Amino acid sequence: MKSLQRRSAGAIEAESLYEPEPDAALEPLYVPPRPEPEESIQHSLFGEILDWMLAPLLLLWPMSIAITYLVAKSIANQPFDHALEDNVTVLAQQVKEVDGKVVARLPASARDILRADDVDSVYFQITGPRAEVVEGDRDLPLPPQDDAERSGRVHFRTESLHGAPVRIAYAWVNLQPLASDTGAGAGQGAEPHLALVQVAETLEKRAQLANEIIKGVILPQFIILPVILALVWFALSRGLSPLAQLQERIRARPPDDLSPIDSRQVPEEISPLVGSLNDMLARLAHTIDAQKRFIADAAHQMKTPLAGMRMQSELALRQLDPGEIHRSLEQLAKSSESATRLVNQLLALARAENQPHAGLALDPLDLSLLARAVVQDWVPASFTHEIDLGYEDPHGALEILGDGMMLRELLSNLIDNALRYTPPGGSVTVRVRGDAGLALLEVEDTGPGIAPGERPRVFERFYRILGSSASGSGLGLAIVREIARQHGAEIEIFNNPRSTSKKYPGSLFRLTFPPPSAPPVPDAD
Repeated sequence: MKSLQRRSAGAIEAESLYEPEPDAALEPLYVPPRPEPEESIQHSLFGEILDWMLAPLLLLWPMSIAITYLVAKSIANQPFDHALEDNVTVLAQQVKEVDGKVVARLPASARDILRADDVDSVYFQITGPRAEVVEGDRDLPLPPQDDAERSGRVHFRTESLHGAPVRIAYAWVNLQPLASDTGAGAGQGAEPHLALVQVAETLEKRAQLANEIIKGVILPQFIILPVILALVWFALSRGLSPLAQLQERIRARPPDDLSPIDSRQVPEEISPLVGSLNDMLARLAHTIDAQKRFIADAAHQMKTPLAGMRMQSELALRQLDPGEIHRSLEQLAKSSESATRLVNQLLALARAENQPHAGLALDPLDLSLLARAVVQDWVPASFTHEIDLGYEDPHGALEILGDGMMLRELLSNLIDNALRYTPPGGSVTVRVRGDAGLALLEVEDTGPGIAPGERPRVFERFYRILGSSASGSGLGLAIVREIARQHGAEIEIFNNPRSTSKKYPGSLFRLTFPPPSAPPVPDAD
């Protein structure tokens, strides 16, 4: 049966080695090139900060000019409005009503005030109660008819005269007291006689003053703005210089220097970045050390089986007796089997140690079904060792979070370890049970047991208990510990409570898994 299986495996291997090549005529004549991935555009931190600083500055500068212009116009209007108000007050004092007629006696000084200068044109107008023009420019527009404010206070408005904007100051003059003094129009209940006095001027002087204020404020800004830009550029260069210094320090390091970066030599804002780099360097150093350790262990452990295989092959070449040649070939097969098992265990240990960095996929699975399947796989090996291999089922599903492939590797190493150290005629029992919401996996044997002082060390790589005659590489329990750590499981070693032999007290390996509601957290190394 075994030879048939070997032949079947050899036939399958031969079929894979001599797989016919595909017909060349079916291959496409033209294979379009794959599109190259788009290159990511790198952004300059210096340019981005500069943009965020200068963009608001350049946007606010026109707004500042507009606000300055409005403020300048308001400042320029104030003295000219005061002058217009004084002119209206002077004219209002000269308005009287004589014999029912409104008259204005303007002295020469008052007319000099209203005389037009070189820049602005000044206009005035005096109207009686019936809106008749008494004196002044007839084209000067009257205030709105719905102007309810007709007290003696001076008011202002802006109108257009001869196609040019003018600023008008006007006031209503009550002629009733003046008329009662002369005996004309006196009487109780008579409506007040109001005369209107207006003085207007064009806006050229106001515009000139506003422009002078704008020039005095804006022109210095054209000098200050380049200075501000230069200072911002210099400040950013100085502020980002620690990044450049950090880059130079990292670039000047030797290729094998993975020591942490001194965070005391960088600003506080860069300390989190340096901390992240140090964490990455620590992980990288750990990975490289693990690779170096794996290569060194593999080279060291492979020397013995390879040397044995070489010796057996040389011995077989020197032998002439077919029986001796057959025995040498048997030893060569055993050495190759041992080397194959060692390589597989080294690969399993490397995969288990590097799994946290690649990310362990934990899925809900039934621990009882997994354990039953692994025990069935090891039944033929138990027959070879003449050991009774049993399995105790929890009579129901027992769910945990785990990686099925890694847990199969864990249980396989525990069963293999138990079979190797249990003498023929003994028994090995795999048990799955629940206890207070926790899932327990136990592997029990009737072997020589493990002394309490040796139990913490048996999980070290390549550690073998002195005096042990069983074959092995000392990697099985190291793989078990690493996989258990990734699943957040606790592993303990006890004597077999069911053993009654003093020579063979047996061992009990117990793994306690956390409940599936609480995701397992691997312990730190």
